[in-house]
Amino acid sequence: MMVDRTLAQVGRNLSDAMRILGDGQREPEAGAERWRLSRASIPGPLQGDGQDVATILHLVHNLIHDEEEEEDKPSQHRMQNVGEQGHMALLGHSLAAYISVLDRERLRKLTTRILSDTTLWLCRLFRYENGSAYFHEDDRDGLVKVCRLVINARYEEYASEGYAVLSTKQPVIYQSASGRPGLGQHLCSQLGLPLSSLCTVPCNTIFGSQHQMDVALLDTLIKEDIEAGKLPLLLIVNAGTPGAGHTDKLARLKDVCDQYSMWLHVEGVNLATLALAQVTSAIMAATRSDSMTLTPGQWLGLPAVTAVTLYRHEDPALSLAAGLTCSQPVARLRALPLWLSLQYLGHNGIVQKIRHATALSQQLLQKLKAMTSIKTSVEDELSSPVVLFKFSQETSAASSGGSVEGYCAGDKEVLDAFNRWLGEQLVQLVPSSGVDVVELEDEGTCVRFSPLLTAAVLGTQQENIEELAEKLAQLLPMMCSTMCLRQDFREETHRHSPSLAYIQDLSWPGLGAVRYEPQTEGMDESRRKQELEKINTELLKKLQDLDTDIVFSTGPEFGTEEHCVFVGMVTEDVDVSELVDTVAALGRDIEESGRLLENMTEVVRKGILEAEQQLQLANEEKLMEEGMLRQLPLVGSVLNWFSPFQSSIKGRTFNLAAGSLDSTEGTYSTKAQTGRPSLQETPTSSSKKLPGQKLFRRSGAGSESFSETSSIGQAEEPPGGGGSTPSGSVHPPACPPAAEEDAHTAGDAAAEESQESSLQVHTPVVEEEEVTSEERQPEGQEAEPSGR
Repeated sequence: MMVDRTLAQVGRNLSDAMRILGDGQREPEAGAERWRLSRASIPGPLQGDGQDVATILHLVHNLIHDEEEEEDKPSQHRMQNVGEQGHMALLGHSLAAYISVLDRERLRKLTTRILSDTTLWLCRLFRYENGSAYFHEDDRDGLVKVCRLVINARYEEYASEGYAVLSTKQPVIYQSASGRPGLGQHLCSQLGLPLSSLCTVPCNTIFGSQHQMDVALLDTLIKEDIEAGKLPLLLIVNAGTPGAGHTDKLARLKDVCDQYSMWLHVEGVNLATLALAQVTSAIMAATRSDSMTLTPGQWLGLPAVTAVTLYRHEDPALSLAAGLTCSQPVARLRALPLWLSLQYLGHNGIVQKIRHATALSQQLLQKLKAMTSIKTSVEDELSSPVVLFKFSQETSAASSGGSVEGYCAGDKEVLDAFNRWLGEQLVQLVPSSGVDVVELEDEGTCVRFSPLLTAAVLGTQQENIEELAEKLAQLLPMMCSTMCLRQDFREETHRHSPSLAYIQDLSWPGLGAVRYEPQTEGMDESRRKQELEKINTELLKKLQDLDTDIVFSTGPEFGTEEHCVFVGMVTEDVDVSELVDTVAALGRDIEESGRLLENMTEVVRKGILEAEQQLQLANEEKLMEEGMLRQLPLVGSVLNWFSPFQSSIKGRTFNLAAGSLDSTEGTYSTKAQTGRPSLQETPTSSSKKLPGQKLFRRSGAGSESFSETSSIGQAEEPPGGGGSTPSGSVHPPACPPAAEEDAHTAGDAAAEESQESSLQVHTPVVEEEEVTSEERQPEGQEAEPSGR
């Protein structure tokens, strides 16, 4: 077979480019050096000497993975699974550039063949007979062109008069309330129509799906617009709403459009099922529409493939005026990547991919039906390619025997937060599943599985669905227990008021939030905030260091509450009372330790002043007891030799922890310093922990729950640093090391200032030898009182 040498070179270049971008192997030595220079010059001036293809491709690869290399870790964003059919689509873009340089006649013949083949294949594949195709990059652009076609068809003088003719009868475009957000506004801006030309039809409120357009109300709105002198122009309906994947009643809506001579346009992911052998009647009605927009690139996993709008219209001149057809051959090359990919897959391959996606939906749906705490919202359980599910408060409370009393007012916000957390966890734990989180007006936050949009791109298989169901089954018990224990956590926190304050944050997916409130009497507002932030920050660090599976954090990234401790998901065997008691005890210890540090200087100063006063009194008493003669140097020595005098004056000890002066009388009798009860003791847990048992777990509870999904926004929990904390109780240090150093320093300073006296300033133990050596000095060297 004869092959164009240029075409062969294009194919080889594409293969080399995909290999380089895929594995990222750099050329050694000089190639790597050139890459570094090129990387360092971006942004910057264009280099004088040209670079080879391999160097440029290496640069592109490293720009793609720039963020990963800077963070020194693999990216969590999964790239599209580019298979052989994806390579064909990419080859199409390369060939389009090559074909565009052919002579005009050959280019016209080739582009006509490509456009005709692709249109024929798509119309037969999706059961749309006698249709034409428009290929466009923006999936909204086809609808814009269709609207221009309808305007040209309904307003005969539009081509000559322009927008002035629209003032006679204002056109009206109808869309569903559950349609794509911003689609109607985009149409009006592109067509130059006022927003009053857009009419949003509400969905059903009593009968039928809450995501389907209300047909009776639509008929009423059309009649009102006609009576107001307006012209009903076009109706946009959904075969698979963007959020829930529900399909409007296409057959009835088509009859309404025929009655009022309106154009019916259909879009949605469920249109892909038209390629299957068995199609539901609800979807089959889409083949009667005037136009439909398809996105085969998403359904088949084809990168950079255009969307396609199929339409039926008999006047080619109006189609050309609307922009649906183009006389320029180069513009028709947009269909080339899809033309190549469809040939590579074949009819059976295309149908197999779509069938595989729908089978994955049915597999997950069967798994969800067996879970009591999951509520599904599926339009047609037998054939729907979109699965929508969420964690249900009613079923969780009933299954676990707990109570969610007190959350009636904000239960929707709480459930939304829990379901948002559930979706984020599933995305991180099973990224190949393709699940995502959607916000719906009626159902709230839900988890959506739409394999027609993700399976071909991510390569989702049945084992991924099995893994998804397993992870979901592991997360649900934790969510149920956390939901039931939220009320207990709030009550226990109120029991410790005013030292602990419960923070009402319905958007937090966890046990709750708490703030330690220190005693701030006499402090101004700025000082109070600083103290609050300091204590709660230190409290959070201490809780994170405990040996427990519970995750403590600062809360949501964009939360409104500050200086709080947010408690994450917990298992059913968690002792909430012990948890709250520990939080209160740690907060109290931090507050007292900080207060001791702040007041240490003042305590030492006051102690020294008090010591000087007591020394002066002791000197006066000594003078009264010994008499004046014993104070004279020579006479006193003689008297002491013949008649020794036993003084009744005792020493003093300075307790830094209590900030008080104590007598050393107890030291002489017991040879040990009198102990005082520590102010820093932390109440220990009354329950005894088994070896290896985590904190805050009730003894005799169920099996160890897993901890890999107990963190918020992380698939794996950071390892606890509680190796130094006993599992049965929490004992923070009575005084930080810095405080001890300050205490010794202050004690030494006090001792030096009163070294001429009999007072001793110390904290630990007073040795008897030191006391006796200071009290009973040799003759002629007795210390004079310092209270002069």
